[in-house]
Amino acid sequence: MDRAFNYIINDAGGLATEDSYPYTGTQGTCQLSGQPAVTINGYQGVPNGDEDALAAAVANQPVSVGVDGSTFQSYGGGVFPGEGCGTDITHAVTAVGYGVDQDGTQYWLLKNSWGTTWGEAGYMRLERGTGACGIAQDAWYPTASA
Repeated sequence: MDRAFNYIINDAGGLATEDSYPYTGTQGTCQLSGQPAVTINGYQGVPNGDEDALAAAVANQPVSVGVDGSTFQSYGGGVFPGEGCGTDITHAVTAVGYGVDQDGTQYWLLKNSWGTTWGEAGYMRLERGTGACGIAQDAWYPTASA
């Protein structure tokens, strides 16, 4: 994620909106043209393994997180259990919130890039408080925007 933020700052000049530059899931070079919707000039990492610090960051804005996504393909809904994956970071998602399921299970709300037909309309609820899937090992967020 830190390399992505460096690219946004130093090479791309900012970020486009989903409407102006939709994700297509193809290999190639980004073709962004025109003015970006937002720019950033800094970013910060969440302390490794600190889910409380991750929650504090997510309470303010979406956070890019690395996870072990090796078992995510079959996710269809519900709170994905912490023991359902390892901690080898293989995929990036966006942590956009957190909550508590009806049965009392705490979870992270994650947005994935695999489209709205995956998971819960493109989102996943991952068990919170267990370090599930390495959720807090590699997390970053922008610190300044214009």
